[in-house]
Amino acid sequence: MVDIKEQYSKEVVPALMKQFGYANNLQVPRFEKVVINMGLGEATANAKAIDSGVKDLVTITGQKPIINRARKSIATFKVRQGMPVGASVTLRGRRMWDFLAKFIHIALPRIRDFRGVSNRSFDGRGNYSIGVREQLIFPEINYEQVDSVRGMDIAIVTTARTDQEAQALLAAIGMPFRR
Repeated sequence: MVDIKEQYSKEVVPALMKQFGYANNLQVPRFEKVVINMGLGEATANAKAIDSGVKDLVTITGQKPIINRARKSIATFKVRQGMPVGASVTLRGRRMWDFLAKFIHIALPRIRDFRGVSNRSFDGRGNYSIGVREQLIFPEINYEQVDSVRGMDIAIVTTARTDQEAQALLAAIGMPFRR
């Protein structure tokens, strides 16, 4: 697997300094964290869904997720306040770099009919979000042990000030954007 942290420091930083005319390499955008969120709405009917979702996130990220609980009761969704409704993981440092490398170079190409990720998923402040429909694209997940297919949201938080800087940063490390 490609070591994208090394690639970032040796290739991406000089390229972005030249492209955007930065005077100092500390001005170059860098990755702060990656947040992975898995909504587990079916946990209202099936209590084992939380355990299964947490197990999948641990397998994918190598870090124990926190369980997100409902803030208020919503009768139409049969949700009570304090009920578990999701799980999320925040990755920083080495785990973040490893996850990004695995996600970009291994998991994304495994998506069926993959033509690249959207370049419209930036938030205006240099952060990128992508939704994944199934956890089966990650190589650690064993297909036979999956009880139901679950999606997840992946938010990549950068120090970039604009979406153009963030897109150049992600493209430089290998994120396959649509043309």
